[in-house]
Parts: sequence; structure tokens; C-alpha cells
Amino acid sequence: MAPVVVLWLAMCLGGTWAVDKGNFKTCDQSAFCKRQRALKPGESPYRALLETMELTNTRLTLQLINDNNKVRLLLELYRLQGNITRVKINELKPLKPRYEVPDVLIREPPTEPLSLLSQDENGVVLSLGAESQRVIVSARPFRLDIMEGREVLMSLNSRGLLAFEHLRITLPPLSCILKMHFFKFIFLPPSHCKCLIFLFACQAENVDEEKVEDGMWEETFKSHTDSKPNGPSAVSLDFSLPGVEHVYGIPEHADTLRLKTTDNGDPYRLYNLDVFQYELYNPMALYGAVPVMLAHNTQRTTGIFWLNAAETWVDISSNTAGKTVFGKMLDYVQGSSETPQTDVRWISESGIIDVFIMLGPKPKDVFSQYASLTGTQSFPPLTSLGYHQCRWNYNDQEDVKSVDAGFDEHDIPYDFIWLDIEHTDGKRYFTWDTHKFATPKEMLQGLMDKKRKMVAIVDPHIKVDSNYKIHNEIRSRGFYIKNKDGGDYEGWCWPGSAGYPDFTRIDMRDWWASMFAYDQYEGSMENLYTWNDMNEPSVFNGPEVTMHKDAMHGAWEHRDLHNTYGFYVQMATAEGLIKRSGGVERPFVLTRAFFAGSQRYGAVWTGDNAAEWDHLKISIPMCLSLGLVGISFCGADVGGFFKSPSTELLVRWYQTGAYQPFFRAHAHLDTPRREPWLFGPENTALIREAVRQRYTLLPYWYQQFYQAHRTGQPVMRPLWVEYPQDPATFTLDDEFLIVVRVCLPQVWFDVHTFQRHNGAQNLYIPVTMSSIPVFQRGGSIIPRKLRVRRSSTCMEHDPYTLFVALNSQVTQMGELYIDDGHTFNYEKEEFIHRRLSFISLTVSDFPLADGQESQVEFEFDASMSVLTLRKPGMNSGADWTVTLQ
Repeated sequence: MAPVVVLWLAMCLGGTWAVDKGNFKTCDQSAFCKRQRALKPGESPYRALLETMELTNTRLTLQLINDNNKVRLLLELYRLQGNITRVKINELKPLKPRYEVPDVLIREPPTEPLSLLSQDENGVVLSLGAESQRVIVSARPFRLDIMEGREVLMSLNSRGLLAFEHLRITLPPLSCILKMHFFKFIFLPPSHCKCLIFLFACQAENVDEEKVEDGMWEETFKSHTDSKPNGPSAVSLDFSLPGVEHVYGIPEHADTLRLKTTDNGDPYRLYNLDVFQYELYNPMALYGAVPVMLAHNTQRTTGIFWLNAAETWVDISSNTAGKTVFGKMLDYVQGSSETPQTDVRWISESGIIDVFIMLGPKPKDVFSQYASLTGTQSFPPLTSLGYHQCRWNYNDQEDVKSVDAGFDEHDIPYDFIWLDIEHTDGKRYFTWDTHKFATPKEMLQGLMDKKRKMVAIVDPHIKVDSNYKIHNEIRSRGFYIKNKDGGDYEGWCWPGSAGYPDFTRIDMRDWWASMFAYDQYEGSMENLYTWNDMNEPSVFNGPEVTMHKDAMHGAWEHRDLHNTYGFYVQMATAEGLIKRSGGVERPFVLTRAFFAGSQRYGAVWTGDNAAEWDHLKISIPMCLSLGLVGISFCGADVGGFFKSPSTELLVRWYQTGAYQPFFRAHAHLDTPRREPWLFGPENTALIREAVRQRYTLLPYWYQQFYQAHRTGQPVMRPLWVEYPQDPATFTLDDEFLIVVRVCLPQVWFDVHTFQRHNGAQNLYIPVTMSSIPVFQRGGSIIPRKLRVRRSSTCMEHDPYTLFVALNSQVTQMGELYIDDGHTFNYEKEEFIHRRLSFISLTVSDFPLADGQESQVEFEFDASMSVLTLRKPGMNSGADWTVTLQ
């Protein structure tokens, strides 16, 4: 496949401001994190009871015992198809079931046979099949090592930090204990019977007398108290990665691509939160959480998928982290006998340990392995890859019409215009402001006539109003999340007092999906799509601006599943857009909150960024990190959501955003208007050129998303993925590739001037306001559409131009993928997928089926080594060959 590499521009760093950190917990303020982090390595109380081992064709089970409290756990180990190992640890006999995350896996993963290689009193050795891979289970203390040959790929509990807080009987109040002590032989009234029951239960179950610490049974943060009826329930496990210095993933954080060590600060936090004006280079939690980490060195890439939806903290340490540059140089000169190692520890508040170890060995293998578990990126409509114009808020229908006309007047293409919360009737979603948007269908029809579309926001907080149909329906059906006392949970958000639908319920999701039907969502049409915001969920008057953890989703506490709430909102919304079309049309849904598997339902963006150079820079590693864990359809608000960008920053952001998967400009209500033509003719021309570059490359973007949907490979990826044996690329996060499959580089071509640059060198490219360094790899074939119109739909039947960048390789390769751009008919193989090749002096187009060949006109610039096939004038489904004379 043909790559395009984008180098981020060297930019002046501007100042940033700090978030109000006092609204959000540190690890020390999170009782379970503080408690678990206080455990010391090398003091594991767990041992494996080898006599309890049972091995079937598909799994091993083994009991573990905590010698401190005698509580037993059940270990399950599976070998899965595709070089994946699954490890589950749960209580052997919990007082009640513990939460196990549903719906994220696309199916129960298929297993492959396990076989016993050896066993003695110290442990067991199991074969994982291919390439001498095996698992060693050590008994005392319990430890699990995954090996290939003589090499340890990964170790579990090697530092002895496994911790599993078992469910236990609620401690009685002090007054009850006093009554039991002084009056245990006296008849007690019924109100005190529970004290006696507790006494007898303690005797019968031999409950251990563990130290009761602050926050185990109740926790207070600022003015909010979290009741904990199940008591302490945290789980934790450490992983050691020998030979690894570089780890990535666990988004979302506004930080570098390569994850940092956390020994001297807080762990990385995974807890979906509405963080107003987030701070950069910080492990604080943001809007989404994907508990997937990739580890990479020159020999292998592996991955860890920690399937837990509760609040989670991730600690990272390295035995090479403290070395100075001089120390590393000394190792190089003298030779170092120390093997680098990274240690990772996962800590979650509740649930079970359910971890998938993806063994690669190549980056693309890990991507495929993770996709086999949680699915691939949804295949978006072609139009959604165009440019999106958004603001909080376009004032009314006339404003929308005026902005739409402005794009035509200034010859700037766009596909979607967006409406934020002010378009509704008093923040009642699925409605329109009857004065400002009195005739929404007329507005939508005007856009449709120009082959353009609209996105309107639909948030999951529902205004508590007896005159609001949506609220009445949800309440009457009992679909709201409940508070700990059984009433409907209410919090404060944009509409004021609001209820929160329980999207974890399938009947609630089905009902929500039905509300997108044209006869339910009044004023909607087929060119209206959806944006889910505030779905962490955001609760302005809640703890950490989110929902109380002791709210109830049926039998489960919100603490158990918090990080999946936004995942379920987007799932239900996407299903609604599909159902309204009778299952024909592909949806487009943007979400702010997300979890593992969210890639199946649409796009994400990096949230409420700011008009700062640093925020433009951080957009690249943030989207790269998301791509590594399956979410390819990512972008950042062009220009910055908060504050007002300088003209130079705005132009540069357009030039960068045009080469990121999701391309949307957005701005806060209080910022000055910033439509692309408001900054003078010269800057309008620069922005126009950036947007037009995006549209010429839409055929290429579209085929990359098809490949991502089909294979799980990311669309936007860091350079180390393509050059996994080049350590110089391992920390780069200010340049990236838009690529599927390539050979090692030989030469690169500037996509604007076609200037040739030899490979394997550092390029120093002069950058002006009218340029952004974008390169096509030698040996690749890129399809473009050079006739840019006002929207992508208007370009549907325009000809393709193929750019063949030659190098010393005999064969240059590329692809061309075409379908109708918006339906699911591609699943019926209603598409054209051509494999393009340049061999010696001949260009060929190889079809999926046999066909006729014909000759094609071309242009060849020998001085630039660039071959251009402009408007071939033939059907793309035909077979053809070009022969250079």
C-alpha cells in the first residue's frame, strides 16, 4: 500500500493554563489506589494449590490461596486463537457475583488446545503451541511466565503485587457492636436482629480480622460521600516486560505517545471524566478510557488488554528510566550487561481480573489480535471523511444558511455543518428551538440540495420536565439509573435537573434507537447525523463532575461499569441511525466518552482543547495513541475549542487537521467567529488550499478506512509501526504515517513539488506559511481526485488521477477501492477493489476477477521519477496496462 507521511511543523510553544486539579482525585485521594499502591513488592501472600489443577482441552483452572486471610481465588487460563493468552482471576466463592464486563468482546473468543508439558511440586509447564511458546505456573509464590524458547516474553505477579480484595459482610455500626457486647444474652427487638446475624455469620464463616482502613466502607471527596455497601473490592496485578523500554497506549491522556514512568508521581488514570480545560503532559484521566497497552522493542511487539470498566490506575516503572544520557552512552561504549525491563501494574476498584495477553510478534499482529477481540473500526460514510464546520452554536437557520453560502462564495469545500446544544428547545434533545429553528426540514433540504449534511447534538442527560415526551417515556418505562435509595438518579447538567438513562440495559438502548426514526425525531431527515457529548457521564454537581459511584444499574453499582457508559450511548445512537434507514445506511456518530470496542460505532475527538500551540502539537500523539488501540477515526477541534487562535496558529491547525482522520473545526460559545474566510484573503487562500488537499486525497483516505475496517490496522500510525526495528522512531510523536502496508523506504517525494529525497536520512525542510511537509514514499501509487467541488458527494463521478512515485525497487504498489460510499452494500461485495502495480516500464491494474485489457494515456517526468495517469478515461473496473516507450 502507498503511504503518506506527515511531519508535524516545528512550532513556537505557547503558554498553557492549568485545570482546577482540586476537582479531581489523585491516587492518594482515591482510597483503593492509595491502599494498593502501599503494597510492597516481593511480599506476595498468594500461592497456587497445584492439587486443585484441572486441565481440559480448552482451559486450565487452578485455585490460589492468600495465606494471610485464607481466601481462595480461582485462576482460569485459556489459549486463544491468534496467539493470545487469556488469564482470569475471580473469587472462588464470592458472597455474590462480581461484575464481568459484557458487550465489549464481539464474541466469546475461540480457544485452542492447551497441553501439559511437565509438573512437579514447584509448578506446571503448559504448551501454547506455535514456536515453542509455553506458560510456566510457579506455585510459591504464585507467578506466571510466558516464554518462547529461552526468552521470557512477559511475567505476571513477578513482583508479587497481585491483590484481590474479597467481598465480605458489611461491618455493623458501632452502636450495634456495643449492644452485642453488653446484651448478647438478652432478648433484642427486631431492629437489632441484624447485629446477632452478623455475630453468628462471623463465627460461622470465620471472617478474618483484617485491618479496617479509611475509605474501605465509605469515602468522602470534597462534599460528596461514596457509600460502599460491598466494602473494599479492588483488584490488582503486575506485569514485567523483559527487554522492553517503550510502552504505549492506555488512552486517553494529553501526553506523549511513549508512556512515561510513574514512580515519582501519580499513575496514569483511566476514568471517564468531563475535564474542563485539561492540562497537557499529565497522567490525569480525560473523557475516554481504553485499557490496552502495547510494548515494543526491536524484536517483538506485545499487548495487554485489561478488561475492567471500573476506575483504573496504571503504574509504570523501568530499570532504565533513571539513567542520564551520559549513562546510556557509557553503556553503549562499555557494553551493558543489564537487560532493560518495564514493569506495569494495573489497579481497578472493582470487578475481576480478566486480561488478554497479545503476543504479536509484529505490530500488525497485535492490531489483528486486538481486533479479533473487540472488533475493527466501523467503516464510515465517505462524506464523513470530508471537512466538518462546527461551532457552539450557529444561532439560527439564517446563520446556517449564511455560513453555508460563505463556503460557496470562497470556494472552500465542506460536507457537514454542526449544531450544538442551543439548537434544541431548552436543552431537550430530539427537539428544535421553535423560534430559531422553526422549519428544520427546510434547512436540511437546503443542505441536501447542495449535497451537504448536518450533525446535531443529542446528549444522554434528559431534562426532568413533565411536558417533555422523552423524559416521560423514560420515567414511565423505568429506564433511568437509580440512586442508592432506589429512586431515579438526578444530577445537574445543561438543562438543569436531569435524569440519566440506563444505557447498559438492552431494552433501554432499543428504545433510544427507536427515537431516531423520522416519525419520532421530528424535523429530522436522512442527511441529519448525531453527536453524543457529555457522556462520561457529565454531572455538574456530582463527585469529580460525574455520577455517584453508588448509583445503581439494576443489580450493579455505577462504580463497576462507569467507563462503559459512553460506549453504550454511542452504541445505541449508531443503532438508531441504522434502524431509521431500514438497515441500509452507514451511520456517523461522534462521541466524547469511549472504551475498548467504541471503534465499532463511529468517531471520537480529543475534547475541549484550547487555541494554544501546545494543544495543536499534542493532538498528534493523542490520536496516534487512540489508533494503536483500535480507534482510528480521531481528530482534534481545529483552531482549539477554548480561547482565540492567532491567525498563524489557525492556518497551521488547518494544515495539520487536513491530515488527521477526523477533520472538524469547532469553537466555544464565547470565542469570536472564525469561519475560514474571516482572516483576510491571504489566509483564506492558505486554509482553502489545506481543505482542498484533503478533498483530493479522499479516495486514499477512504481505502485506508476500508483496510482498517477489514483488518484492524490503524489509519494514522506512528513511524515505529512501519519501522519496528529502527529505535530512532520509537519516541517520535510529531510525525506520522497514513498507511496500511509498505516496504522499507528507499526514497520520498514531496507531494506538492515532487522533489525527490533519498531515504534513510534526516531531512531539514524549510517551512513557510504556504507549505506543510507531506511526503509520498517512493514505490507507492496514490489515487487522488484533482477536480475539487463543494462537497465530496459532488465529486462522486469525477475521474481519478494516479500518482506513481518511483524508486529503485522493481515493483511499486498501490490500491484503489470504490463503492457507493454510504450503504452496507460493500458487505455484499458490491465494490471495486483494484490492486495497482508498476513493474519496470509497465503500469498494470490487476482486478479481483479476469477482464479485458486496454491502453491508457499518461505523463512521465523522468527528472522527477514521477508517473501521472490523469483522467484515464475508462471504467475503473476494467483491466488496463500502460507501457512506457
